[in-house]
Amino acid sequence: MPTRQGAEGDSQRFSIKGRVVDASAPDMQDLLAHVYETPERPRCLCVPGGVEMYVARHRQFLVKRMPETGCRHHPSCPSFEPEWQQSGLGELVGEAVLELAPGQIQLRVDFPWVRTVGRSLARGEPHEVTEVDAPRRRMSLHALMHFLFERAGFNRWSPAMEGKRNQGVLHKYLMNASEDVMVKGVGLSERLYVPEPFSEASKFEAAQRRRNKLAVLHPHEGQSPLAVVIGEFKVSEVTALGRRVWIKHMPDAPLLVGTKTWERIERVFAPLFEARDADSGYKVRLVLAALIRARREHTYEIDAASLMLTSEHWIPVEGVHELPLVHALVSQGRRFVKPLRYDARSAAAFPNALLLDAGPLPLPLHVISAFMPPKERAEKERTLRTSAGSPWLWVSAEEMPALPGAL
Repeated sequence: MPTRQGAEGDSQRFSIKGRVVDASAPDMQDLLAHVYETPERPRCLCVPGGVEMYVARHRQFLVKRMPETGCRHHPSCPSFEPEWQQSGLGELVGEAVLELAPGQIQLRVDFPWVRTVGRSLARGEPHEVTEVDAPRRRMSLHALMHFLFERAGFNRWSPAMEGKRNQGVLHKYLMNASEDVMVKGVGLSERLYVPEPFSEASKFEAAQRRRNKLAVLHPHEGQSPLAVVIGEFKVSEVTALGRRVWIKHMPDAPLLVGTKTWERIERVFAPLFEARDADSGYKVRLVLAALIRARREHTYEIDAASLMLTSEHWIPVEGVHELPLVHALVSQGRRFVKPLRYDARSAAAFPNALLLDAGPLPLPLHVISAFMPPKERAEKERTLRTSAGSPWLWVSAEEMPALPGAL
């Protein structure tokens, strides 16, 4: 969990009704149709004996990983996922992230889907307390962004992905990743908007599709619904009433926000804004997740926001210090996963990357930056001391050591 929808990548082999077949076989859809909604389960043949999978249907039939089986696949397998404890997902599974049935995900979040207009909550009569509920962890907007990027497969890389990541791919796979995900009783796909790639030739049709999608924001019965927009931040500009925030591939629909709110966003995420100006030699993207509502007809206002950095290939990173490692892994054609922080206080306890092509187990790679706060550095050093074997470590102030060889 999350069951990866899989942005472009490598193929795999399955055993279906006693037949060994490649995932890209021409008759794969017919084979899956015969076992869909039957007790028969395909097996992924990435390891001896295989790993049981199940068949889902999303416009076409798909073979998906069974819950809690990701780490049983071989690291080189597209269905492999690290153990939850190797990323911030481990703190959320079972509380904020629930898989009640294979492929059916329910998220508990700490942000609303509606705002009540001009109405306060009615106070009930005092009553005797007869039970106390244990507090449950809830997912922030930032963690939701990480969840979607991981479910879409953007936190992993293989050579087959080279040259295949662009705005069209981002739109397609993030939207696919939102399917079968429920938030507060609402399908996430109904409340998520990811811009289509902008084209001058089709801009009017794309704009109409966006308006149709965001019609969900129309107020009704005194309530103002909210939705999430995820896209690459371009720039903000001052207006007489606040700020206009521009998202790439949305040149005709700015997001509005009050001056004080935007100034607070800039303070909280100052290191990320500064990363775009860093003399790192690597391109970075600043991705915005904005919870929006309709201020007026077809006018979108930011209610809450979170930001994250990614590499030029849309791989999420915690900071500029991780870019050289991610660049080296991509340029050397390695297979790897980037563990994501979600809502963990620090990412220092997790590997900065997991190599998937260096043996039968994922191999953790760690980075120590000279600019790490003392607490984070101490946490990273503690993680290294308790790691099995001799973990690969790069101190960013020094030359990067050679990466472990691929097998």
